[in-house]
Amino acid sequence: MGHATERISGKLNETEAPAAAIVWNDAGEEPDLAAQDMEEDIRTVTADTADSGKRADVFFADMLESTRSHVQILLNEGRVCKGSKLIKPNYKVKAGDVFQVVLPRPVPLEAEPENIPLDIIYEDEDVIVLNKPRGMVVHPAPGHNTGTLVNALLFHCKNLSGINGVIRPGIVHRLDKDTSGIMIVAKNDEAHVSLSKQIQDKTARRTYLCIVRGNVKADNGLIETRMDRDRNDRKRMAVVTEGGREAITGYEVLERFGRFTVVRCSLKTGRTHQIRLHMECLGYPLVGDPKYSPMKTPFSIKGQALHSQTLDFIHPRTGKPMHFEAPLPEDMRIIMTRLHNGQF
Repeated sequence: MGHATERISGKLNETEAPAAAIVWNDAGEEPDLAAQDMEEDIRTVTADTADSGKRADVFFADMLESTRSHVQILLNEGRVCKGSKLIKPNYKVKAGDVFQVVLPRPVPLEAEPENIPLDIIYEDEDVIVLNKPRGMVVHPAPGHNTGTLVNALLFHCKNLSGINGVIRPGIVHRLDKDTSGIMIVAKNDEAHVSLSKQIQDKTARRTYLCIVRGNVKADNGLIETRMDRDRNDRKRMAVVTEGGREAITGYEVLERFGRFTVVRCSLKTGRTHQIRLHMECLGYPLVGDPKYSPMKTPFSIKGQALHSQTLDFIHPRTGKPMHFEAPLPEDMRIIMTRLHNGQF
């Protein structure tokens, strides 16, 4: 926190902090920017060609990975400006626009350590590899202040990486609430930097097992698209022809059962809902997926049948290759048994 962010080729990357943004107070007076800089998170955001014509609230909801309603509050409070001009929610973004955004610093983490059992696969002084259950939120967020993986980690471990701040201590990567499986947590900043770089450089490898609707015809394939927030539903992602971010998923059919197929997916990039959207775009949505396949399923599962199964990385301290696998959760094991027995 405290650094600015700049959009480069559709991405938010940390840069040196710019000059402080101007946020006017209720009296119409310019505030003390030095004091403001100590209390606020100031970011610089640049619009590219693909953003041209978007409303400001839509643009910033995407760039800040926030909700449109929350962004509208920021805009109406005068927290976004272009030069000395305050930006309103209905402002139409132009390519090349450079904005400064002043975000309130997150309040100190209120979540307390909670004695929640963790399925730990491996742990040493640098990392924790664990199997996240379906239904568990990774870190506190509005509406989910308790019962998260972070709550459990705070109870289990006193030392976690602080790079992601008090809201996401130790969290190197995330899984959706209703995706189960393997995750890695950094116990110190050195491990966090190493693991994050491996994910960014694609030297850390992750594979997922999913059960999809339909009979996938090709034995394997590579899905390459661009992804962005769905213009009509900001909680969904969509494939776009312009703008967005590159998304690449490899897939391999493991078993076919007529109306259902078991598929292994490998991530070449790590976009939100990437596997869920890509399989839906192929015409084979994930069983139980409430966003991309909201149809009745003959199986008992709360959420998408998607499991983060394997993880390979280089240990940040020893330099040794590490490989881990998380067993399937009970709900997916039951589905697999029913598929093999023709009970669907």
